[in-house]
Amino acid sequence: EAQTLIIATGASHRHLGLESEHLLENKGVTYCATCDGALPMFRNQPLVVVGGGDSACEEALYLTRFGSEVHLIHRRNILRASKIMSDRTLANPRIKPVWDSVVAEVLDTKQGKVTGVRVKDLKTNQETVIAAAGVFVAIGHVPNTQLFQGAITMDANGYIVPRKGAATDVPGVFVAGDCSDPVYRQAITAAGTGCAAAIEAERFLESLQQ
Repeated sequence: EAQTLIIATGASHRHLGLESEHLLENKGVTYCATCDGALPMFRNQPLVVVGGGDSACEEALYLTRFGSEVHLIHRRNILRASKIMSDRTLANPRIKPVWDSVVAEVLDTKQGKVTGVRVKDLKTNQETVIAAAGVFVAIGHVPNTQLFQGAITMDANGYIVPRKGAATDVPGVFVAGDCSDPVYRQAITAAGTGCAAAIEAERFLESLQQ
C-alpha cells in the first residue's frame, strides 16, 4: 500500500514481427530516427523507413539530412499521414516511396549488420531487394498501461490522460513519460514530466498531513 503513486511505465515500439528484425536490432534496425539517424553508420547511405503515418513521414524527412536516399515502404498506395506531412514527404526528391509493400526480411543476419531489405509487393506477391544500411521502423507505439485498464482514464489508444499537470483522475495517482505522451516520446520530455510528477506527489503527501 502507498499514499501516492507515479505511473511511468513507458511505451513499447510496434515491431514488424520478423526474426531478422529482432536479430539485427541495434545493428542497423532502429525505432527512432531522431535518436540514431545521425550515427556514422547511416551517413551517406541508403536508408529504409517502414510506415505511412505522420511519424514515418517525420522520420523519413529527418533522415534525408544524413542518408543518400530514403525508401519509404508502406503497405497501402496512399500515406495515412496528414495532407501537409504527406505533401512535404512526397515532394522531397530524396524520399522514394515503395507502395503496396511490406518488409519480408531484413538482410543480412549472417553479416551481423543491415545490408538491405527483401520487400514483398502485396498486389503481385513479387519480392525485390532494396539495399540499405539502416531500417527505421515507424509503425506506432503501444503504451504499457494494460495493468491499469478499467482503473484509470485512458484515451482510445491506451495512453493515460493527465487531468491537471501530472495528476490523473484518481486522487494521489500521477503519471509521467511515454505512457501518457503519444506526441513527443523523447527521453528529455519524459524526464521533465517525471520531475513534475515527483513535485506534485510530494505536494499531495504534504496536503495529507495538514
